[in-house]
Parts: sequence; C-alpha cells; structure tokens
Amino acid sequence: MGYRRGFKTEATAIATEVRSELGLGLFDPLDPYALADHLAIPILGLSVLAAEAPQIGHLLTVEPDVFSAVTVFAGTRRTIVHNDGHSRARQNSNLCHELSHGLLQHPPTPALDDRGCRIFNQGIEDEATWLAGCLLLTEQAAMAIARGRWTRVDAAEHFGVSEAMIRFRINKTGAAVRIERATSRYARR
Repeated sequence: MGYRRGFKTEATAIATEVRSELGLGLFDPLDPYALADHLAIPILGLSVLAAEAPQIGHLLTVEPDVFSAVTVFAGTRRTIVHNDGHSRARQNSNLCHELSHGLLQHPPTPALDDRGCRIFNQGIEDEATWLAGCLLLTEQAAMAIARGRWTRVDAAEHFGVSEAMIRFRINKTGAAVRIERATSRYARR
C-alpha cells in the first residue's frame, strides 16, 4: 500500500519528538509502557481480564496468535487491551502499534460489520505499523545495525524487539543498501 504524501517524514518527526519528550536518544530502547503513561493511555493485559472472564484465557493458552492488541474507546478515551502472553518483543511491537494509532489520532471505527465480519482499514493499519517501527527502532539505529554496531540478535535484545522487526526496519529504511552503496563508492576512490 502506498502511504499518503509526506507520511513517512511525518512519522519520523513524530517518533523523534516522542523520543525527545521521553528523554530518549536515537539508540535508546523505547518502553511502550512509559509512552502509554506519557500519553495517559491505560494498558490492560488479557491475563488481568481472564481473571474476571475465564473464557478470555483461551486467547492466552489455546489460540495465542489469534489476538494481539486492540484500542478500546470510551468516548474519546483510549484503553489498550493486549495479549500479555506473547513474548516481550511482540508485546512491545503490538503496544507501539496501538499507541501509534493514538499518536496519529486515528478515529475509532467499529470492529465488526452487521454480519459479524471484521472491519479492517488497511491504510490506517499500515500507518500505525510504520510509526511503531519508527518509535521502536530509529532510522539511525537501523543504519548503525547495518554498519555492524550490533549483530541483529544483540540489536533485537537491546531494543526489545524481534529480529523480524530489525529486518523490517533495515529493509524499509534501505539501511543495508545505503551502507553497501556508500562502501562501494568509498572503495572505488
């Protein structure tokens, strides 16, 4: 899907501003709980809800990949419900995705249509995914990983993300290609 004109630049600016507000540098890991607190968006884990409604436990134990996270609205107030049975790296990604919806001021939409089918706006989901990546792993960090400052495994641990997120950001920022081109230009001199 193509992003609206200027979106990627906007997302980078939002991520830079948010990181600054949280006192984070370009190479610091971002804690989604600190960001949620900063934005006054409560987070509820499924395990808390399962204590009150045991059938929710099904999503934690039997089919954990069916549900990641959702933003629930009460008027204009947002609350994020997430699957706290996932790995920490996946939780960080899920939470930053939902927080990105808030930062981008995406409006609430019904979850299901009148037939019970999920309503899915690909455009806003793609925007939230992109901004979540910017928040978790800055372009400068992706470039540093591509240059060899960290191995991908060490970078994933440092930033609290999955190796898939590391690959996603390196690929989407073009970090590896940019480093390779710069290296080959330097070698030709």
